[in-house]
Amino acid sequence: MDKTVEFSLINDEELEIRKIVLQVYEALKEKGYNPINQIVGYILSEDPTYITTHNNARNLIRRVDRDTLLQNLVKFYIAD
Repeated sequence: MDKTVEFSLINDEELEIRKIVLQVYEALKEKGYNPINQIVGYILSEDPTYITTHNNARNLIRRVDRDTLLQNLVKFYIAD
């Protein structure tokens, strides 16, 4: 019983959301957009045209509920 058990506060859904946001960020960056401004525009408006179709980014971001995305971003900043 000398094994260490790892405890993680991040669940699978949160990891998937993080992966998607990072992929979308990179796709926007590759196309020359300001990724932060574009993602914020998408979150505020829910208009998918803020996100490029490059590397399937638009379809990826639409797989994540916008409210869930916003909750995860806020949780990241207020987590102790």
